Amino acid sequence: MTRSSHWHIQQIILITLIGIVCGVIYQYGVNSLYNVVRVAVAPTGLSPYVDNFFAGLWFIAAPLSMYFVPAIGSGTIGETLAAIVEMFLGSQWGAFTLAYGIVQGAGNEFGFFPKTKKYQAFSWNSVLLGAIGAAVVSFIWDYFASGYNHFGLLILLGLFITRIISALLFDGVMVKLITLQFDGLWRQETPAKG
Repeated sequence: MTRSSHWHIQQIILITLIGIVCGVIYQYGVNSLYNVVRVAVAPTGLSPYVDNFFAGLWFIAAPLSMYFVPAIGSGTIGETLAAIVEMFLGSQWGAFTLAYGIVQGAGNEFGFFPKTKKYQAFSWNSVLLGAIGAAVVSFIWDYFASGYNHFGLLILLGLFITRIISALLFDGVMVKLITLQFDGLWRQETPAKG
């Protein structure tokens, strides 16, 4: 398997598989753990912080899609497909899940867009900027869609910082470390010339 920025059948299948796998992980892994933690902290009033701490885990389909298919739009498509799968598996957010997928995927592309070379390089800088993009865009979405506009400035700042940290850790560092493993595997499979 090779990374290709051209949309051939292999790339379409690969993005679809990433979307399916991440959607299943979101619904049965992340959402389940999120629900347990949210219930546990509910009496403390810190539930909105839990939402933002988990946010980065819901962003990972986009950079994985951009890694395997380094093309403009692949992150948005991958994250949207993951959201569709999550929604059809019974996501507690219903149709909002699809909107979140689009917003999170598009936000992740900010670290790479508009240069195809950035997608192909998949550098630390691009991945971390993409994570910040996903955090910022999704936070703006939540400001209007999830009632964050009712919070005071200090709480908003705390929630925003929590989401940025989560995105950097999970959507940025964790995904980059995973893709470095694939880089190593591909180097081992490529025979040396000469």
